Amino acid sequence: MTGLGGPNKVLIYSHDSFGLGHLRRCRAIAHSLVEAERDLSVLILSGSPIIGSFDFRSRVDFVRVPGMIKLRNGEYTPLHLHIRTEQTLAMRASIIQHTAEIFDPDLFIVDKEPLGLRGEVGDTLSLLKERGCRLVLGLRDVMDEPALLVPEWHRKNVLPALRDLYDDIWVYGLPQICNPLEGLTLPASVRRKITFTGYLRRELPSAQPTQDLEAFVQEPYILITAGGGGDGEEIVDWVLRAYETDDTLPARALIVFGPFMQPERQKDFRDRAERLGNVRAITFDAHVEGLIDGAEGIVAMGGYNTFCEILSFDKRALIVPRTRPRMEQYIRASKAEALGLVRMLANNGRRDPRRMVRALRDLSTQPKPSEVDLPGLLGGLDKVNALVAPWLRSRRGPIPQYAHARV
Repeated sequence: MTGLGGPNKVLIYSHDSFGLGHLRRCRAIAHSLVEAERDLSVLILSGSPIIGSFDFRSRVDFVRVPGMIKLRNGEYTPLHLHIRTEQTLAMRASIIQHTAEIFDPDLFIVDKEPLGLRGEVGDTLSLLKERGCRLVLGLRDVMDEPALLVPEWHRKNVLPALRDLYDDIWVYGLPQICNPLEGLTLPASVRRKITFTGYLRRELPSAQPTQDLEAFVQEPYILITAGGGGDGEEIVDWVLRAYETDDTLPARALIVFGPFMQPERQKDFRDRAERLGNVRAITFDAHVEGLIDGAEGIVAMGGYNTFCEILSFDKRALIVPRTRPRMEQYIRASKAEALGLVRMLANNGRRDPRRMVRALRDLSTQPKPSEVDLPGLLGGLDKVNALVAPWLRSRRGPIPQYAHARV
């Protein structure tokens, strides 16, 4: 068994190079695991170019692989390196495999992509399987609409890995909101591996807002967040149009563009915000949880992490989901609205400022998420800790029966 006689180790793989979702989810899990297990180290493999901007707890570290970015046609290209895509993918796969070989984890958690970007973790999964490492696929609550997910996973030949390699499949959500594998024909052996954990609760960071925001956040404000910002231009434009149309909106707005929004678009939006007395704009804050906690309400695109933060800090939220290239945010927002957790404002392309003005005015009167009774809604991190603990302890002997039990 891997790890005999040494400290426990968990390796987490996050393929994402553009955006913040996968990285922030993996970071939350890593921090929760080391807090629960004193004899544990967690290493995160990530392609994020800004992973170094985040704080990591003791016994959590990361290895950054060369970044890739997805083009509009669905193809990937190197984020910074001027070399062929095949070379970059080969480098990434080699770094991933050699890191796993040397780190020798007891548990390997793969985020979202069962075989990694273009199959880059396939060999690593086989290597660690032979060593007795437990392999876990972690999925967010929504992947995509079944009509798109089913052919995509068929094309990637995912089923053999789910059947033969992975020991567990964790869904970081609740079936009452969504089943990310809906529409897939899965054998019973794979269905038995699935556990819905609940959403991943977020905590307040110890860091305070930057000095130039200190005065602004002392008075009530609505937070508008575009996530990573790479596809957040429409929501920012729509909110600015609302404040430009109606200068009597009662709440001030704090807009966070996201680190991946194009600089020229940021400048245009910042110039518009500066002409408004009740709107402030910043590019990025690695401790956005503090800004969410202090806000009177949230306007967001509704990615997985933002949704977790809305629930964790019990905030009234208006979700303006994107529908391209995936329907993930729309599916999540519509299901959550049906349960009374949030309100949704669909973007029909026209972005009528009067619709946004009405939605912003109504934000203060809508229910908070805590008024909806959904047992286990934010139990995700506790459930993950409970699922991991028996397997880590088993390194000193046979795997206990309860290591396989659904918790």
